[in-house]
Amino acid sequence: MNKKIATIAGCVMCIAFLVGLATTLTRSMMIGFTDVLPVYILMVIVIIMMLYEAFYDKK
Repeated sequence: MNKKIATIAGCVMCIAFLVGLATTLTRSMMIGFTDVLPVYILMVIVIIMMLYEAFYDKK
């Protein structure tokens, strides 16, 4: 049970960091949405891979 709570807490903190990092890029006036779109795509892929590894990859 403790491992599951630690995994959930770690995933939540990592997702919050990645989303904060990606949204910080859009605050700049010199960077448009099309410049940041690859970052958003990579962040979604990373979050999906992290959640899959943490919860669904049980052998």
